[in-house]
Amino acid sequence: MRIAVTGASGNVGSALLRRLAERGGHDVVGVVRRRPLEVDPFAAVEWHTVDLSRGRDEPALVAAFAGADAVVHLAWGFQPTHREDYLAELGVGGTRRVIEAALAAGVPHLVHMSSVGAYSPKQDDVPVDESWPTHGVPTSMYSRHKAEAERLLDRLESDGAGPVITRLRPGIVGQSSAGSALLRYGLPGIVPRSLLSHVPVLPLDRGLAIPMVHADDLAEATVLALESVAPGAFNVAAAPTVTADDIARALDARMVHVPAAAVRAAVSMSWHARLQPLDAGWIDLAYAVPLMDTSRATSELGWSAAKDATQVLTETVRGMQDGGSDLSEVLRPRTVAGAIRRFLRDGPVSRRRHA
Repeated sequence: MRIAVTGASGNVGSALLRRLAERGGHDVVGVVRRRPLEVDPFAAVEWHTVDLSRGRDEPALVAAFAGADAVVHLAWGFQPTHREDYLAELGVGGTRRVIEAALAAGVPHLVHMSSVGAYSPKQDDVPVDESWPTHGVPTSMYSRHKAEAERLLDRLESDGAGPVITRLRPGIVGQSSAGSALLRYGLPGIVPRSLLSHVPVLPLDRGLAIPMVHADDLAEATVLALESVAPGAFNVAAAPTVTADDIARALDARMVHVPAAAVRAAVSMSWHARLQPLDAGWIDLAYAVPLMDTSRATSELGWSAAKDATQVLTETVRGMQDGGSDLSEVLRPRTVAGAIRRFLRDGPVSRRRHA
């Protein structure tokens, strides 16, 4: 099978390349903005350099998809959060360009990596299935964009003449090698990762409850969907639910209950002051996302999680503390010196087109 993967050098993409290599028998086309070093898991991949945020790259995207049996659309942006125009053009605009290129290339199967973040706010902690509305959390930029991408897929399905569409909706995706990337998304560049090993107190609302899944387990669900050409949406998350107490234990910190509104206010003020890169919408999303019923993935794909959610959390936190990374620009090591050099070269993250 010839499989084109957008965002193939990122958190999920690296895991998917590993899993496809283990399976064997597939020709893999990687579509990225920044080409990784061609070593495992990025070796034996036909790389195409395409910026999904730019309309002028659309012919290159069609060329990358030519002859593909399936396209897996993973590419998404998380920074800079002060540039919603760019993030919308990459996430929503990029999804539109992937759809149009897949249609132009005659690709028969499109696997879109959606998210638990596409779901509308929960009403309680009863797990929801794939029929739960996907209108997003309005105050979360990430959630709004994921919901808009779902509307593009709705329109494609309503046309009835396009590819088979699979939507995977994972919880938060973790693995050790994403540690440096996650730190860049959540902490100022001048804050050393060593501080994460010395967090005495964690101020969070005790009501936090979020689904997680390991990148390798999500990659397995993706491969199963590819091999079965399964249509429709699939929730992908591991048990049990991750709580604020679990996060405190992973950090070896003392949990202190602080109402979500107070946490949000502190994050919002520091984000507006350009002191840290995490916008308050992520706090809203964390307390609004529903828990997920994954029985459809189990029954129709034959999927199950090899690692439970607390193992994923522990591994991901250790990866952040140890500077986990990989040999791609997305998963590159994070250092304070590197952040300072990039600041001097490109300016603050909030002003950059690309983070």
